[in-house]
Amino acid sequence: MHISKKLEILSKDAQFDLCGSYLCSPESVRRKSSINGWIYPTMLPNGKTVRLLKTLLSNDCIHNCYYCANRAERPFQRLSFTVDEMVKLFLELKRKDLIDGLFLSSAVTKSPKETMENMIKVAEILREKYRFMGYIHLKVLPEASEDYIARAMELADRISINLEAPNTIYLKKIAPEKNFDNLLKKIEVINSLYTKGIKPKLGFTTQLVIGASGEKDRDILSTISMLYEKFNLARAYYSAFQPIPKTPLEHLPPTSTWREHRLYQADFLLRRYCFSLKDLIFDSNGNLYLEEDPKWIWAINHPEVFPIDINKASLKELLRVPGIGPISAKRIIEKRKHGLFKNIKELEALGVVIKRAIPFILINGKRPKEDNQLKFPI
Repeated sequence: MHISKKLEILSKDAQFDLCGSYLCSPESVRRKSSINGWIYPTMLPNGKTVRLLKTLLSNDCIHNCYYCANRAERPFQRLSFTVDEMVKLFLELKRKDLIDGLFLSSAVTKSPKETMENMIKVAEILREKYRFMGYIHLKVLPEASEDYIARAMELADRISINLEAPNTIYLKKIAPEKNFDNLLKKIEVINSLYTKGIKPKLGFTTQLVIGASGEKDRDILSTISMLYEKFNLARAYYSAFQPIPKTPLEHLPPTSTWREHRLYQADFLLRRYCFSLKDLIFDSNGNLYLEEDPKWIWAINHPEVFPIDINKASLKELLRVPGIGPISAKRIIEKRKHGLFKNIKELEALGVVIKRAIPFILINGKRPKEDNQLKFPI
């Protein structure tokens, strides 16, 4: 088969591996952000956007995860790139200035050792033979040995290992062949390598399938919060379950992408807004509220905290105000060094979403505008 046809098929199969911040909005979670199906614009932590060639090395999997398009018992066309084909393809697309980097994943093919070894070989050849110093993201397979994990961490800017579910009970429902404790042990290996000075500069990520196993948002965020606190997780990705024909879960309803979006918002609160798991508010079923973002839900349930004075509030207090994010909060702190705020237009100029912030703030001890519609608590 021609290499371009392989790319068309294997890049489509790679769509379920998430890798970029552009996925964290209602529109983008619908998988509309790829270019030609295999180039994905991805925002790095430094704010730079890179165009990634995103593909599987192989879709020929030995596992039988119930939700997966590449499961062993599902009938479909099975293909693999050779190491040389993958390198050649990447270099040609790079030469044409179509891509800036590589996101390489793979199904676990025949021998897990050989599959992981081949992914590493691709990165080694690009780094050492062709001196490519751009962005590389490598997927770590569940069966990967410590030496292969360490080598991947040396070669890649970022690595990822997917948990798929928040604990053993839920993982058994969607991937009975996988062992949650073993996956956590791989994360422990990654963390131990960090302490030895072996780490990709952009860290490691994980991903969970949302809605296929009956898991609750509280379960998901409890696990992710623990990984942030104890294991140096860089970030988590959430993939709303979409039923795939000819899989055991094909008759389940698709999960709302709004649920995915709310999880990303709660995740941002944990990573960037000084929130802890205990701050998050869940409904009686243990899920986030879909009708409003979790920061707003927290704010209207804590009337004792508000309003806060923009000219006196600390950074942490500012981050609790709906409509104020990390960037605008820091701008407020910086601008106060040169004088006090007098009106909401000054805040708006710094990126504050005034409509959301007004009910929760004072400017020099006065409300900038009355809002009689806000009710505490919900």
